[in-house]
Amino acid sequence: MSGGAARRLDSEQDERVGAAFGGYGLLTPVVIVLAFATAALAVLSSSSTQPVVLTLMAVLAAFGVFFLLCLAAGHVQLTERTSETAARRELVEHTGEGLLLTSVRGSVLTANRTARRLLGVNAFDEVRSLDEALAGNPRGLEALFRLTRAVERGVTASEDVRLTEGTGDGAAPLWLRITAKPVDSLPVADEAGGAVLWSLTDISADRARDRRRLAGLEARLATFEAMPVGVFSADASGRVGCLNARLAGWLGYRDAATPDLHLRDMVAGEGAALLASFGAGSETAADPGPLALDLLTEDGRCWPATLLVHHEGGVGGERGFTAVVLAGRDALAPEAAGAQPEAQLAHHMQSAPFGIATIGTDGLIASANGAFNRLMIEAASTRERGAIDILARTAGADERAAIAGALEQALAGKANIAPVEIDIPIAAGDVLTRRLFLAPLSGARGHSQGAIAYLIDVTEQKALEVKYAQAQKMEAVGKLAGGIAHDFNNVLTAIIGFSDLLLGTHRPSDPAYRNIRNIRTSADRAAELVGQLLAFSRRQTLRPEIVRLSDVVSDNAAMLNRLLGEKIELKITNGRDLWHVKADKSQIGQVIINLAVNARDAMPVGGQLVIRTKNVTERESQRVKGEGMQVGEYVLIEAEDTGTGMSPEVLAKIFEPFFTTKGVGKGTGLGLSTVYGIVKQTGGFIYADSTPGKGTTFRVYLPRHEPTAEETAEQATANRKERQRDLTGTGRVLVVEDEDAVRTFAIEALKRQGYEVLSASDGEEALEIMNACDHRVDLVVSDVIMPEMDGPTLMKELRKRSPDLKFIFVSGYPDDAFKHALDPKADFTFLPKPYSLAQIAAKVKEQMGR
Repeated sequence: MSGGAARRLDSEQDERVGAAFGGYGLLTPVVIVLAFATAALAVLSSSSTQPVVLTLMAVLAAFGVFFLLCLAAGHVQLTERTSETAARRELVEHTGEGLLLTSVRGSVLTANRTARRLLGVNAFDEVRSLDEALAGNPRGLEALFRLTRAVERGVTASEDVRLTEGTGDGAAPLWLRITAKPVDSLPVADEAGGAVLWSLTDISADRARDRRRLAGLEARLATFEAMPVGVFSADASGRVGCLNARLAGWLGYRDAATPDLHLRDMVAGEGAALLASFGAGSETAADPGPLALDLLTEDGRCWPATLLVHHEGGVGGERGFTAVVLAGRDALAPEAAGAQPEAQLAHHMQSAPFGIATIGTDGLIASANGAFNRLMIEAASTRERGAIDILARTAGADERAAIAGALEQALAGKANIAPVEIDIPIAAGDVLTRRLFLAPLSGARGHSQGAIAYLIDVTEQKALEVKYAQAQKMEAVGKLAGGIAHDFNNVLTAIIGFSDLLLGTHRPSDPAYRNIRNIRTSADRAAELVGQLLAFSRRQTLRPEIVRLSDVVSDNAAMLNRLLGEKIELKITNGRDLWHVKADKSQIGQVIINLAVNARDAMPVGGQLVIRTKNVTERESQRVKGEGMQVGEYVLIEAEDTGTGMSPEVLAKIFEPFFTTKGVGKGTGLGLSTVYGIVKQTGGFIYADSTPGKGTTFRVYLPRHEPTAEETAEQATANRKERQRDLTGTGRVLVVEDEDAVRTFAIEALKRQGYEVLSASDGEEALEIMNACDHRVDLVVSDVIMPEMDGPTLMKELRKRSPDLKFIFVSGYPDDAFKHALDPKADFTFLPKPYSLAQIAAKVKEQMGR
């Protein structure tokens, strides 16, 4: 619809309104004529005219009532009435915002006076469409296209468009903010598809104001860049926001807008921590004096400078600082040549790797370097609190008294003050340890000018001391275990061996059978205890084989259910296609059992224990939160319980030997230390996470092992032999053992299996026996530790004449204890003590069959 059609639409609406009021206007002459006629007849006042007069008066009364009703209904007004359409038109015409109503195709339906002024008119005195007004303006047409697409989606949208360029006489360009709003219904027959209401706002003044503001900012930036000094700013986290071109040139940066620049990249040593403290300090903190610091160039060289720092409180609570950088350490007083050594000393104090602070006679910290501020986690520029408050703000009463006493001595001029250690608790139960040294700061004639404090971080040293003490304790217990293992295992070997011999000669129905079985069981428990002592000290003998952890967990499932009891639910989840590991199957089973027992004790009223196994890829191992674990492929055993959990203090000690939270007589404190020793000796890692009241999770990571073809074949052969279990054999065996009981048991055990047995009490006697029989011996079973001549020396002597002689070493020590005394290529096998009848018989038959 054109503009003329729109005006015709408005005229038709006015005519309809006028016609309605015109009908009431015809009544007025009639009423006047009737009124004059009534008056004339009344003047005649004859009896013949009285009925006519009454009739006319009745008609006038009817007209009067009708008039009052029309007046009350608003159809008749005593004053001139303005139509609502005309009022609306005047409101739209005189608004300062251009309004344009178009069809969805863009044809103009109507526009107000402001829109006609902003868009202009064409040759037909009709307002131009937006397409015509933006012709030749590519960016404007692009904006119009986006607005049109938004209207098609039923969305109101706005765009800022430059309608005209500024003229040469200095006039500013015309900028419009065009808003398009879809109109769903319109009472126009040929525009049933709806319409679009366009709002045109002149924002030329705003744009001009923005240009002036930008020009002023550019001028200030130019001044900032051209300043003869360096300037930079940083926030509370130490991130550098900006630096000017002068400073960037000094430091060798090719671009002043260097992204991701941090204070530690710009400032050497402890200066970064010192400056960061100013950025994070309180808004009332005083600005520090000139700071002599070393900045860092882009290639890492030191660049001496003097900094003037101003603390800033940012918007929204953000804090930071701005620093003016002067080249050189004595930039503020270059004429004071005599002060250069003092300035250099101040500079070196600021860059010292340990904390230095001066304390006035009033007990307040007068100055401090960056290291002191970092070590105390306190803003050095804040002086609302005294030195004692700052140094001992987290210390106990004893530490606070010690610091106060040391400071009092220093302020009194006394020397050789003992250092004081300060513990600062942090998150997760960790503690930072600082060692404080105080000394008097004397002036002329010995008058006290305060004190100087030196602060050293000894947290790592303390941790190393604790680890060293723990290692010494582990080593001492390990030596003790190793020392008693040989003698104790000899005793256990005899008890276990003779028990087996007696069990073989008694039926289960014999009265003595149960007693012998109890002796055998007690000996096994004693052997396990010795094994635990050796395990946590990593001195037990492992028999590694290629296994899948899912098989180990499944094999121990029945035992785990018996150990846990009815109150605890056991849930086992094995991962698919688990990789192989090389480990002692029985020892890994012991790890799982110990973890289950530990979980059972943590759930006295019942709960759930979940044991999971899965593969851990190399990428996943990078995310493991543990110390010392190398990146690689692992197989994980995870034991998660719903027990009482542990506090961080207890969690830090769970792997220590003899540490237990159980009552006296209810625990040895060797369970988890044994687990730790087995895992470490296998080459794995173990970590624990615990939350009091929620439970504990242990994670054991064992390295993946890819078996070779030879290992697979050996494993298959060992499995076949294990299934056969025929322990009888033939041949001549020499048993060399200095313990009579053990030697007697070994002789009788091997004779029962069909072997011819020779025996000797030490290495010298063994040589004599071998010479007497002309070395016609198939196998030697020898103890390792013997008087006169030990087992490895005996093997060397015998193999000089019989290089293929088979050897089995037995010992209460692990095989690693004597391997160093043998040729790495020496062929032998090892049987740890204590051993049973079946074990020695199986080992001898295995070697005989080679």
